[in-house]
Amino acid sequence: MIKRLQDLSPTQKKVLILIGVGSVVRIILALTLELGIDEVYYWNFVLFPDWSYFDHPLMVGVVGDIFSLHHFFTDDFFLRFGPICLSAISTWLIYRIGVKVKDERTGLYAALLYTGSIYCFIIAGFSFIPDSPLILFWLLALQVMIDFLPTHPIDKHSRKKILLFGIYAGLAMLSKYQGAFLWIGVFVYVFLFNREWLKEISFYLSGMISAIFLLPILIWNIQNNFISFNYHSGRVTPAWEIRPDYFLTEVLGQFAYNNPIVYVLIVIALVAWFRKKDFIASAYAKILLCQALPLWAVFTSFSIFRSTLPHWSAPAFVSLIVLAAAYWASHENQVKAWYWMKAGPVFLGVLLVIAVWLINYSPLQLGKTSEMKTFGEDDFTQDMYGWHQVNEAFKKVIAREETQGHMAPQSDLISNKMFPAAHLDFYVAQYNHRKVFGIGTLDDIHMYAWLNSKRSGLEKGKDYYHVALSNFYRDPHELFGNYFERIEPMDTVTITRANKPMRYIFFYRLRNYKGNFIDPLPAR
Repeated sequence: MIKRLQDLSPTQKKVLILIGVGSVVRIILALTLELGIDEVYYWNFVLFPDWSYFDHPLMVGVVGDIFSLHHFFTDDFFLRFGPICLSAISTWLIYRIGVKVKDERTGLYAALLYTGSIYCFIIAGFSFIPDSPLILFWLLALQVMIDFLPTHPIDKHSRKKILLFGIYAGLAMLSKYQGAFLWIGVFVYVFLFNREWLKEISFYLSGMISAIFLLPILIWNIQNNFISFNYHSGRVTPAWEIRPDYFLTEVLGQFAYNNPIVYVLIVIALVAWFRKKDFIASAYAKILLCQALPLWAVFTSFSIFRSTLPHWSAPAFVSLIVLAAAYWASHENQVKAWYWMKAGPVFLGVLLVIAVWLINYSPLQLGKTSEMKTFGEDDFTQDMYGWHQVNEAFKKVIAREETQGHMAPQSDLISNKMFPAAHLDFYVAQYNHRKVFGIGTLDDIHMYAWLNSKRSGLEKGKDYYHVALSNFYRDPHELFGNYFERIEPMDTVTITRANKPMRYIFFYRLRNYKGNFIDPLPAR
C-alpha cells in the first residue's frame, strides 16, 4: 500500500524528491532533444506490432504503444514518456531492494547511485529503447530473488515468490535477450549455495512460466527462419583473433556508461567484499554477485575477440549498485560517503548540460569539414539535431516538385540504411503522409526489409525521392543505379546550428523503378 505523505519516513521522502527531480530533468531533455538513431527506429515497432522483430523482442513496442495511446501522440516527448515513467518506478525499486538487503540508508544510496549512472538515468531511463523495460523487470526480478533464493527451509511464501520471478524474468526476456541472465544468476546461486531448490516443483514451474513468455520470440523466428537468433549469435560469436582495441573499448565504455564516479565506488565496494569486509549479509551479496558477474564476464570476454557495445553488459552494474550502496552505507565516515553519493548525480548533471549545449546550441563542428559531401561526418552530435530543419526543407522541395509536375503527388522516399531511414520516417515522412522504403542488404536496412512489404512494396515504374546526408553520405548512383532508370540531383540544403553549417542535405529524384530489388528476407 502506498503510504500517505505524512506517514513516509524522512528517507522515503528524500527518495521521492530524487525521483521527482530526476523525472523533471528527463522531461526537460525529452522536450529539448530530438530523437536518437535507435529511438526513431523502434517507433516502427509501435506502428507495426508483431510477435517479435529482427533486432529485439516486442516489449519496447508495447511500451511505446501504451504511452503514446496507441500512437495517438506521435511527437518526441510521448515516445520517451514511457521510459521516463518506468525509470521513476525503477528508482523506487532499487531503493526498496537496498532496504531489503540492509537498511533505509542503503536504499537511499542505491537510488542516488542509480540516478548518477549514465546508463540507468539516460540510456535505460530516458531513451526509447529496449533497456527501459528490461531494467524495470530486472529490478522486479532481483527484488523477489532476494526473498526466495536464500530460504532454508523452503516455505510456501518462497514458492510463490519464485513463480513471480518466472513472470518477471519472462517479461525481461521479452524486453531484451540479456534478460536470460536473470535465470543464469538463479542457476548459479542454486547450484553453489542452495540446492534444495532443485527438489522443488515450483522451481521448474517458474522456468516453464518464463518459457511461455518466450513463445512470441519463438513463433516469429520460426516464421522467419530463425533470422533473429542467427543475427545476434553472429554478433557475439568469437572470431578467435585477439583484439586488444575491442577489449579496451568495452572496458572504457563500461567505465563511461556507468559514470566514472559510480564505477569507482562500485569497484571499491567489490574489493572490500572480496577482502571479507562484513557490510552486507553473505546471502544477499552472493545473490547480487551471481546476478551481475555472469553477464559482465560473458560480454567482457566476448570483447577480447570481437566488437561489442558497452550497454550489453550494463544491467550487471545495476545489481552491483546495490552492493556498493550497502558498503558506503556502512562506511565509518558518513560525511565522506554522503559526499560521494551526491557526486555521481552532480557529475551527470554537468555532463547533461554540456551534452545539451553541444547538441542544440554549439557552433562547434566536431566532424569533417574538408568536403561538402562528407561535411559533419564523425560528429556524434549530428544524430539528435536538425531533423525538423530537414522536414521543412523537404516540404519546400515536394511543394515545388509536385506542383510543377516533376514528381507525382505523394511520391515516397527510399533510403539505403536503417539510419537515416528511421529519422526520415519519423520526422519527415509521417508529417507529409509519405512512406519510406529500404533498398540494401539486411545488415543495412534491418526491419525495413519487412516494412517494404507491409507498406505494399515498391511499385515498378514509379519515381521516388532520396534524401542523403553529408555526415553519412553514399553516392546514390552506386546505391540505386541498378534499380532506377535515372538518378537526378535536385536541391542541396544547409542544416545550421548557432548560425553555423552543421551538415548538408542532398535531394534526388529516383526515376522509373525497374522492379528488380528483392527484399533480403530469410527463406520461409
